[in-house]
Amino acid sequence: MSEGVRLDWRPALTRSVILRHDRVRGVDLLVLPERVVVLRGSAGSILELCDGEREVAEVVEELERKHPGASVAEDVNRFLADLRAEGWLR
Repeated sequence: MSEGVRLDWRPALTRSVILRHDRVRGVDLLVLPERVVVLRGSAGSILELCDGEREVAEVVEELERKHPGASVAEDVNRFLADLRAEGWLR
């Protein structure tokens, strides 16, 4: 179980993790040193915004702008906290 994240945190993938899009399968992937994680749903879209420049609040605002009416804050916070717990975000 994960705890929440601070809204002023500027998440970015750690150096050993790469976000890729598999055009053949039409899915986003996290490429790790010894494994590949297939991302589901909007996970890739969230991670594309995690550039180390945007704060979590800005990531949420951008996603809410792209998906009007959707309440994404809680899901984004949980997702980012889970990835940080895995050591994939810094």
